[in-house]
Amino acid sequence: MIASIASRFTGPEATCGDDVLARIVFGDASGRPSIENGVPTLRLAMCDDAHEGFAEIWTSAGPIHSASINGLVFAHNDEFLFCAGFIPASDRYTEATRQAYGDAFALVGALNFPKIFRMWNFIGHINGENREGLEVYRDFCRGRAVAFEQDYAHASGMPAATGIGTSGDGVGFYFLACRDSAVRHIENARQTPAYEYPQRYGPKSPSFARGTQLRDTLFVSGTASILGHETVHEGDLDKQWSVATDNIAYLIGVENLQAQGARGGHTLRDLDQIKVYYRHSADLPRVMKLAQTAFHPDASIRYLKADICRADLLVEIEGIVSHRHGSD
Repeated sequence: MIASIASRFTGPEATCGDDVLARIVFGDASGRPSIENGVPTLRLAMCDDAHEGFAEIWTSAGPIHSASINGLVFAHNDEFLFCAGFIPASDRYTEATRQAYGDAFALVGALNFPKIFRMWNFIGHINGENREGLEVYRDFCRGRAVAFEQDYAHASGMPAATGIGTSGDGVGFYFLACRDSAVRHIENARQTPAYEYPQRYGPKSPSFARGTQLRDTLFVSGTASILGHETVHEGDLDKQWSVATDNIAYLIGVENLQAQGARGGHTLRDLDQIKVYYRHSADLPRVMKLAQTAFHPDASIRYLKADICRADLLVEIEGIVSHRHGSD
């Protein structure tokens, strides 16, 4: 029987069962991941006064083995691997990111999970500057890109990913990989592939795809108000929301998927396990109203106040296509 992988949102300290690969706690502190009660756990400083913390739980049928190496924690069964790491705060992230990602890619190779399909990076002071005057996000992207170029045999393409700010220091990251499952990385004709951005966005382009299809599941990367490679509607929350959701709708729609040889066709009403990142506290009531209108009423949504990878972006959205609701 082929195992599946799924996620759910729970309370921050919910008890984990035998089928749990990982727990990410969005709370009031960031730090190195650890094995807690046999489960790899990464804690990220992401909650604020508007919302209590929560946990993202990843599950897959066992037996599951968990361990740690080189500051990484990981768990896997026969088909799926979860891995998490932490890069301490620094005035220059390139080398440390290159090393941490290199160690993670070495683990992927050693355990024979060659297809990374989803990644997340939570970056402290993401819009700040390093000691060279380079934006922290661009500093991080430089190290990540070098690791991809030198240490990851990514013939299957870049995975879906999110790069977002956090109120903590340092960089927490985690990813999911698999062995033999059919994986297809998806781009969006409305947007320039991130790994082809011009150099004005930094010395190395961001290393991710707009989405990844794994069997009948479609993972949507963090998506914002970007057309081509340019931010649009600076300062206008409603218009940025509209572009971001239009980008997602096109990405997961039948026209875009079929053009890339992928299966299916979906609408925003099929999106679930949604995280909405918003920059300004005052925008939260409006963001919640927009989300309640755009997505299925039964969709699971969490709202996180965070700086976004570009200082002119106000909101970013990610999620997973689910067949639970069906379009309506």
